[in-house]
Parts: sequence; C-alpha cells; structure tokens
Amino acid sequence: MTNKSIFVTQPYLPPLEEFLPYLQTIWNRKVLTNGGPYHQDLEKQLCEYLGVKHISLFTNGTIALITALQAMGVSGEVITTPYSFVATAHSLLWNGMRPVFVDVDPQTLNIDPLQIEKAITPQTSAILPVHCYGRPCDVKAIQEIAERHDLRVIYDAAHAFGVKDAGGSILRHGDLSVLSFHATKVFNTFEGGAIISPDEATKRHIDHLKNFGFVDEVTVVASGINGKMSEINAAFGLLQLKHIEAAVARRKQIDATYRQQLESVQGITCPEPPRGVQSNYSYFPVLIEPEYPLQRDELYEKLKASNIFARRYFYPLISEFPMYRDLPSTANENLPHAKSAASRVLCLPIYPNLGDEDLDRITAVIKG
Repeated sequence: MTNKSIFVTQPYLPPLEEFLPYLQTIWNRKVLTNGGPYHQDLEKQLCEYLGVKHISLFTNGTIALITALQAMGVSGEVITTPYSFVATAHSLLWNGMRPVFVDVDPQTLNIDPLQIEKAITPQTSAILPVHCYGRPCDVKAIQEIAERHDLRVIYDAAHAFGVKDAGGSILRHGDLSVLSFHATKVFNTFEGGAIISPDEATKRHIDHLKNFGFVDEVTVVASGINGKMSEINAAFGLLQLKHIEAAVARRKQIDATYRQQLESVQGITCPEPPRGVQSNYSYFPVLIEPEYPLQRDELYEKLKASNIFARRYFYPLISEFPMYRDLPSTANENLPHAKSAASRVLCLPIYPNLGDEDLDRITAVIKG
C-alpha cells in the first residue's frame, strides 16, 4: 500500500486534452466574460440537466447567496441553521441582516421546522435553510410555515447539485435556490455558483443585479454587483457536464463500500440516506459515538498521521465564531442537537478518483 495523501474531496479533472479545444475557441472568439457564448450554453445545458427552467450563473456561490437575498428584498431577521459552512450566515451579515440560529433535526442534521416556527418574530422576513450534505430539508413543512407567516424561503443548496425528490429537482423549492460550483463540489467550474429562479422576471432581475444593475450600455436599474461567471469557468462547466453521470456513479460505489466496511464497527454511525431521494453522494459523514475507542478528534489525528485528511464538517458551528456568538439565538441550550453533531461528525474522503485500495486503507485505520 502506498502512503499517498488522501483528502476529504478532490475536484474531478477530465483529461487536459479535452479542455484545450474550449480554450482555443475562447482565444479565437476573444470573448472572455459578460455572458459570452459558453456562459449562455452552460445555462441552457444546466437547465436541461437539472430539470429547472431558469438559472443565472455566478462567479461563486457566496456572491450568489448575497445576491439572492438582495433580489428577494429580505431585511431584518432571517432564520437559519448553525450547522453549515460559514458563508451561509456571512451572506446575511453582508446584507445587513440578523441571523437567528435554530437547532437541527438530530437524524437529518437539517434545520428543524418545529424550531423555525418557535423563532419567528415580527422582525422575521425569511428562512435560509441548507440542504446539508445534499440531503433535502423538510421542504413541505418549511413551505407551510413560510406561507402561514408570509416569509421568503431561500435555499442554500450548495451541496445539492442534481439531487431529486419524488417531484423532480430539489432546486424547485422555495423562492430561490443557490448552488455552489466550487472546486470541491460534485459539479464544479473551478469557482462558480448559480441561482435557480421560478420565473423569467426574477431571473432577469437577478441577471441585472449580478452585472452592476446594467440593462444596456446607458441604463442602470439597481445597485448591483460584479457576480458574472467568466467564459473559461463556463467552458470547464460544459466539459464537467459530459462526465457528471460517471462521477456520481463512482461516488455511489464509494458510499456503498464505506457502509459495507464500517457496518460492523462499534461506535461508528453512518447516517442513513434519505428515502425517495436521488442523491449526488456529495459527502460521507460519520458520527463517532461513545462506544468507539477513540474520541472524534483522536480519530481525526490518527487518520491525518496516515496522510488521510478527513474533515470535521461542520465544526465549529457558525454560531461559535466571534461575529455570531453574542447573538441570543446562539445560547448552548438553544442548539443541543447541532452542538452534539458538530462534536461527533467526521466527513470521510469521497471523490471519483478515490480508488478501492484507498478505501481499504481508510477503513483499516478506522477499524484499528
């Protein structure tokens, strides 16, 4: 066995020779950005692949989140989860909004709809849930709450590329859904992101916002930002789409192998995949229980000593960072399930180029 480094995720890179013709075309066209041909083509192909009608490409998922909140006119308090990547809550601060953190469901690790209802005040204007690890939130319950209280729902769907429930794309839920195409994601454009809109008018408004508010050369209708995706990023996305089915299929195999090999390990819990959902297998989280001979951080260090770089994802909770910890909603008694998960979770490596020998090496360390 080799002792090469294994990371929690690595971007899938098709053969370089497949990408070179795209670069040559960009050079020949001399169109590098501003909604060029590859940008338009990627939007069209993503709509077809994802089963959505309207998508706006962005330079990254964080700018997409910030813009989505702007587009919906959200203000005041926004209810969200502490169990996420910090960009979820940062997008609220950048818009001058106040995050209100509520606890997660201990089984799904997604935001708990019962806790959402309890946290609503006259200042609440929206809910910002996260499809954690690409596993869908309780979208029906969240929508019912939003309708009762006249709230917007903007989904942080950074992990949920290609995920489907019984009715189709999970991205169709809420007022908007936001994707990340960062290099570590199932589908990536090096850096990138997108907003899925319910109608043409909303997409048009978002497209104005991501381009400084310009409608034409002399007309500015909003205080927009520069959130455009370049032609090089869009070209890489088009190439990635050609390989996405094979990439997800390999992730599925890795997921199944982990479950089979870790099934008998006492103290290692592999959260069950959601029923009735077409997954993208974006992450493989395990929970380290008291029955396991090592603490979570001890196992993390043991893996690292073998050049296996797992990730405590999500630890610490967003609510524990300095810019959030003084909010009333971050009190320990308010977030018991999120804190418990954060102290026990470890995401194991999962990516298309992870070989069977690598998997054996990872599970051998865990088995001790």
